[in-house]
Order: sequence, then C-alpha cells, then structure tokens
Amino acid sequence: MQTIVITGASGNLGRAVVKKFLSENWRVIGIDMREHAENKHENFKHIAVDLTNETSVEKFVRDIINEYQAIEAAVLTAGGFAMGKIADTKVDDIQKQISLNFETAYNISRQLFFHMIEKNSGRLFFIGSRPGSDMRNSKGMVAYGLSKSLVFRLVELMNEEAKGKNVVATVVVPSTIDTPENRKSMPEADPSKWVKAENIAAIIYFYCSEAASVIREPVVKVYHNA
Repeated sequence: MQTIVITGASGNLGRAVVKKFLSENWRVIGIDMREHAENKHENFKHIAVDLTNETSVEKFVRDIINEYQAIEAAVLTAGGFAMGKIADTKVDDIQKQISLNFETAYNISRQLFFHMIEKNSGRLFFIGSRPGSDMRNSKGMVAYGLSKSLVFRLVELMNEEAKGKNVVATVVVPSTIDTPENRKSMPEADPSKWVKAENIAAIIYFYCSEAASVIREPVVKVYHNA
C-alpha cells in the first residue's frame, strides 16, 4: 500500500483529494488542526500538526517515515486568502499570507523532499493560483499573490535539485473552485464554469499513477471555462 500526505485535509479540496486516494487503496495521512467527520476510514490517519512550526513538522515527518518507511506523494492544500490593494497592504499582511501559503508548504515539503531524494522516488503537489502565477492577476490581492508566487519559485528550485532523480514537484493551478463558500460569496457568477474539487483530485491522482511516471510537468493548469 502506498502512502500519501495531504495537508489541509478537512478543507474542500483536501477532502476531495483524501476521498480519491482512499478510493484507490492508498494509505492517507491527513494533516489538519481539526478532523473532518467524513474521514473515518481504516486507511486514513488524522494528525494535527502546526505546519508553521518547523520543529513540529520535522518530528512529524520523521515519525511517519519510521512508521511507514516510504512516503510516495504529498498534496499540500493548506493555505489562506486575503484581499487588499497595495495601499491597504502592510508588511505584516504580507507576512501573514506568506506564513499561510508558503511556510506551511515549505516546512513539510522540504522534509519530504529529503526523504524522496534519498529513496529516488516521489511526487510533491503544491496548490498554486492565477494571481501567484502572474502578478498582473494579483490586483486587489497583493499579499495573497506575492505569497503564492513563492510556491512557483520553490517548485522550480526543487526540480532543479532533483534532476536525474525520479522526484517531481508540481504546482496545480486551479481557477475558481466550485465550493459552497465561493457560491455564497459570488452569487452572480456561473459556477458551471468553475472547476470541481473532485476533478482536481482526479488529475492529481493521475499524476501519481504509473501511466504518468514519465511526465515532468512543473505546472498543471486546471481552469475549465473560468
């Protein structure tokens, strides 16, 4: 049985990824500060970890590697969002978004990257955003866009260091995800143009399959018709 680590496991996207991998007979380690009621499955293990605490994350990764020997993949969905133009955005606002969207991903991906390089196998999936991929899309969401842009740069660095190894880092870039929260906040929008969390989960699973083992795609855009 293969093992995957999923952060933000109780969020909308996190739950969809958990469900998909459990249905494909993977062992799922779900990281979140709260446990979702749906995740009561014999192959699911919930662990509460402060992903902004480097020491706690290092201990967590060491413990699960000792228990399961190999971590084949990780999907890092934990993060947060904030609006704000330059005039409204202070350095503290940027630091908070970096902590939510970059530090949470960096701390655990760094530890798992060491492990995957050592065993010459592994897939790391980061959740990007259109604002993070192009600053022209970050108007009105400065801190969020800047924090997400760091995720793209990290993936580029990881793939450079992993050249010649069977270790791949990928940024999955969704457009608007069809969630209850987004439907409520954008009642005039057409959600049929948005992408469903289940579709994103299926794409991530494909990239973990044997059929996709030769793919080295650092950015996967999941935009649908948005």
